[in-house]
Amino acid sequence: MSSPPAPDTAEIVIDPAFDPSSSPSNDSALDSGATDVSTASLSSTILAYRKIHGRTYHAYSSPSAAATEYWAPNDENANDQLDINHHLLSLSLDGKLFLAPIEKGKIHNVLDIGTGTGIWAIDFADAFPEAAVTGLDLSPIQPTWVPPNVRFVVDDVNNALTYPDATFDYVHIRYMTGCVKDWTALYKEAYRVLKPGGWIEHMDCSVGLWCDDGSIPEGSVFDQWVDMFKKAGPIMGQSFFVIEGDAFVKKMEEAGFGNIKTTVVKMPVGSWPRDGKLKEIGGVNLFAMHRDVEAFALYVTTTVLKWELAEAQVFLAKIRSELKNKAYHGYTLWKAAWSQKPSK
Repeated sequence: MSSPPAPDTAEIVIDPAFDPSSSPSNDSALDSGATDVSTASLSSTILAYRKIHGRTYHAYSSPSAAATEYWAPNDENANDQLDINHHLLSLSLDGKLFLAPIEKGKIHNVLDIGTGTGIWAIDFADAFPEAAVTGLDLSPIQPTWVPPNVRFVVDDVNNALTYPDATFDYVHIRYMTGCVKDWTALYKEAYRVLKPGGWIEHMDCSVGLWCDDGSIPEGSVFDQWVDMFKKAGPIMGQSFFVIEGDAFVKKMEEAGFGNIKTTVVKMPVGSWPRDGKLKEIGGVNLFAMHRDVEAFALYVTTTVLKWELAEAQVFLAKIRSELKNKAYHGYTLWKAAWSQKPSK
């Protein structure tokens, strides 16, 4: 997953002035700081987060099911990371909050699945003041002061959605890799709660680091990173490989969606691209990944794969070191897919 280029995408041009032999600390972004509740009441059990190796994780479970296993922490560092990720996607999409051809005046009810800190839902609510936006997440980590047309609920999308048929005009899903046990079932629920003519949009990322020029060698620590998630996914019953092979598109089709449109976004890691916008994205992406790579892997390595904490820490140190290797022209890969429910 580290060395082959992403399929059917344009190659990112390397900046000829970029010096891979210079100190990793010369990367400016890295220098800047690297190194109403729905089906359940907001009870103390939800807020009593589990603590694992100093990080906190959600403790929500529905009345009819055990707590869902979720790999990402929900502490302040992790929440900051979600907001940085939102910024990266905003840069990559030229400020667009969505790619589906939805129109103002036709969107009245929106569901944001996996809302996280709620930043997308809040931005969307500001852009569409006539729409009621519901953000759904396992953890109540969203702000209290929000636009009047936003509300956040605590719920688990691995259970049936608690909304009547044909409730929403738009269902938005983003960054849910490793979070869903049955994507076809979730898409079927999205299809059910969408009004005829309503839209679904899902954007997610690969866990691997890709490159177009072979600069990342086979057998690198990034290949070990991918293997880690390949092993953990079946144990958790939740795949981390949502976009690979357009798996999510196929599952959308199984759920009844058709005429699915897709796009691919390459997000460089480091300031090596020649293009100015990609250079900025790469710097921020490197900063973000280096800053909290632990959030991606601590639970998976120690709790799921049963590594010793010291072993996990050594592995994460290797990842951080290799992320700063300026000889590598790597990028993370995102894909989006959107479709409209038939009007009849």
